[in-house]
Amino acid sequence: MLNRVVLIGRLTKDPELRYTPNGVAVASFTLAVDRNYKNSQGEKEVDFIPCVVFRQLAELCANYLTKGKLAAVDGRIQVRSFDGQDGQKRWVTEVLAENVRFLSPKDKGDNGAFEGYASEVSLDDNVPF
Repeated sequence: MLNRVVLIGRLTKDPELRYTPNGVAVASFTLAVDRNYKNSQGEKEVDFIPCVVFRQLAELCANYLTKGKLAAVDGRIQVRSFDGQDGQKRWVTEVLAENVRFLSPKDKGDNGAFEGYASEVSLDDNVPF
């Protein structure tokens, strides 16, 4: 079985960083990814893909990615469910990012922040969710 996703897109807003009760960093962001074709009105269509990243890579994404920055994400699709506040079961489909590459040139105010960072952080089977 193979579950692999590679995306290149721009962040729709700054990543949201939070921590699990065990102290594991979790960042979430949405990538706007252009489709390869135009619709009947001649406009390009865009998919908005939610992404989640854990641990050190989550903190790096939260520190160096911002709205509008171009990023490449390599990971796998994850489908999970939870019970909403109204008691209804909700389903979420997202990309669990294992590697993130920062593709936008660094800003002048980044103070040496790196561009083109490719994660060396690997996920194990103990991902908290």
